[in-house]
Amino acid sequence: MAVVLSQSWSLNVDLKSKLSSLPHKSGCYLMKDKDGKIIYVGKAIDLNKRVNSYFKGAHDYKTTKLVSNIKDFDFIVVKNEKEALILEYNLIKQYDPKYNIVFKDDQSYPYIFLDTKQCYVGIVRLKKNKKYKGKLFGPYPNVDAARKVVDLINNLYPSQKCYPLKKNLCLYYHMHQCLGFCKFDISDSEKEEINIKIEKFLKGESKDIKKELKEKMDYYASQLKYEEASKYRDLLKNVDYIVDSQTVEITQKQDFDVVNYEIEDSYICIVQLFIRNGKLLSSKKYIENLIGDSENFVSQYLYNYYQKYPCKHLYVNKELLAYVENAFDFKVETSARGQKYQLLKKAKENASEQLKLNKNIIKKKDDYYQNIQEELNKIFNSEIKRIELFDNSHNAGKQTVGVVVVYDNLKPRKDKYRLFKLEDSFDDLASMYELMYRRYFNLLKNKEELPDLIIVDGGINQINVAKRVIEELNLKIKLAGLRKDDKHNTSQLLDINGEVINIENKYLFFHLANMQEEVHRYAITYMRKRSNRATYVSVLDSVKGIGKKRKEKLLKKYGSLKKIKTLSLKQLEEDLPAEVAKALYTELGEKNARER
Repeated sequence: MAVVLSQSWSLNVDLKSKLSSLPHKSGCYLMKDKDGKIIYVGKAIDLNKRVNSYFKGAHDYKTTKLVSNIKDFDFIVVKNEKEALILEYNLIKQYDPKYNIVFKDDQSYPYIFLDTKQCYVGIVRLKKNKKYKGKLFGPYPNVDAARKVVDLINNLYPSQKCYPLKKNLCLYYHMHQCLGFCKFDISDSEKEEINIKIEKFLKGESKDIKKELKEKMDYYASQLKYEEASKYRDLLKNVDYIVDSQTVEITQKQDFDVVNYEIEDSYICIVQLFIRNGKLLSSKKYIENLIGDSENFVSQYLYNYYQKYPCKHLYVNKELLAYVENAFDFKVETSARGQKYQLLKKAKENASEQLKLNKNIIKKKDDYYQNIQEELNKIFNSEIKRIELFDNSHNAGKQTVGVVVVYDNLKPRKDKYRLFKLEDSFDDLASMYELMYRRYFNLLKNKEELPDLIIVDGGINQINVAKRVIEELNLKIKLAGLRKDDKHNTSQLLDINGEVINIENKYLFFHLANMQEEVHRYAITYMRKRSNRATYVSVLDSVKGIGKKRKEKLLKKYGSLKKIKTLSLKQLEEDLPAEVAKALYTELGEKNARER
C-alpha cells in the first residue's frame, strides 16, 4: 500500500494531554477541525492505541489529509464492540462527517416469495414493518438470477400465476401451467404438494424434477412428438444452468455468507460470497477509498448491510472478527482450515482481482472530481463541499412545486433531496422566494448543515431573489446562477452580481450543466406527479355516488389512479353500483379522449 513519509505532527499541549489520558477501553472517537466541526467518526477496541496511531508513523494520502485537519477530538466509552459499532453508525448518521464514507445502498435486494396459502411464487423487495405470510428465499444480489428462477418455477409447476386472482381462466391454464385457481376449488392437499416441490427446488433439490422432466422428454420422443420433447429438453437445460452450475459446492447443505477484503494504494475492495443450501449462489463487491483503518471501515459496511439483510451465519477473517463477533443476532466466526477457510481465501483473491480491474477506473474518476473541485474552490475562493440547486415548476399556475437537490463533493446525495408544495402561482420569482426561504428557515430552525454554495436556475432576477433570502436570514453562503441560451442549453455561470464567470475547466462546465439538468428533471417529475394525481382524484370526486370511502376503496384495491383508468365497465361494476360504475366509466372515457 502506498504511504507518505512519517510526519512530525504539530500538536498543541492540550491535544497531547488528551491523547496521553485516553483510556484503554472500547468506544467511539469524534475528530474535529479548527471550527469544532466533526469531520470523522471512528470506533476502537482500545481508544488509546487507536486515536494515538493517527498521530504516529506513516499513513496513506487520504488519511494524512484527514489528520492534517484534526485540531481536537472527543470520545465516548462503551461496554463492548457491539455498542461501539452501533454508536458509530448513529453518530455518522447524525453528523454526516466529511471524511466518513456514507454506505448508501439505493437498491433493495429481492427475495423469492412463496405464498403457501395461495400457491404463488414471485419476487418481493422487503419493506420495513411489513409482514409476509409465506416463505422468503434470498436475498438475491443479482435480480436477473432471481427472475430466471421464478420464471423456471412457473414453467415447471402449475402454481398460481395471477396475484391477485383474476375472474376468468387465462392462457396459463390452457398451457397447463396453472390449475385454474380463479375458477376451480383446488384442494389444500394439491396446493401443499405443489408448495413442497417448489420449496425443494428453491433449496437446490433438483434430482426429482430432473428425473420427471427426463421421463416426459423420453416419452414424447418415443411418441414422435418432437416439439413437446424439445420443450422438456429445454427445461432440463434451464434446471442445469440455474441449479447445478455453481462453481463451489459445500459438503454440508448450509446457508451462510463469507466476507473478506483486500487493500491496495489506499483503495479497499470488500467481497461477499453468498452460500445457500451448500452452493455458491452469488457474490457482491464494494470498492471505495479507504480512510482510517480497514477493520473500522469493513465492520461499519457490514453493520449497514446486515441490518437490512440479516443472514444465518457469517464468516470473516480473524483480523475483523474482534470488531463484529458480537455485533449481530446471528453467529459470526472465522475459520482457519477446511472449506470455510478456502472460501475466505477465495473472497480475498476475488477482492484482489477486482482491485486490479477497477482501481485505475476509480482513480481516474477520483482525479476527475479532484480536478474540477479545485477549479470550483478557486472560482469562489473558498472550499466548496456542499452545493444546493433550486428549481420550481407549475402546470398553468396550478400544482406549483419547488425542489432542492444536494451535491456533496460534486456527487448527488439523493437522500438529501427535498420536495416542496408551493402556493399556486404564475410568478416564478415569488415561488423561488417561498421555496428558498422555507428551505433555509427550516435548516436554521433545526440546526442542520448549510451549503457552501447555492446555484439557482436562471439569471440576475433569480440571483436577486436568492440574495434577498440570504440577507433576510443573515446567511453566509456563496451564490451563483446557471443561465440557459435560446435552445435551453446551459450557457453561462453567473456570479452574485450577475457577471459571467469564466470557466477554464470544460469538465467543470459540463458537470454544472448536468447538475442543472438534474434539478430541472426532479422539478418536472414532481410537478407532473402532483398534476396527474390531482387530475385523476378530481375525476373520482366529480362522479356522483363516489364519496370518500368508495374512493379510498378503489385506490387501495388498484394501487394507483392510473390503474383505475384502464378498467373495463364490468370490472368497475365489481366495486361500484351499476349506475355509479357507468358514470365513472363514461367520465374516464371522455378524459382519455381529451388527452388523445
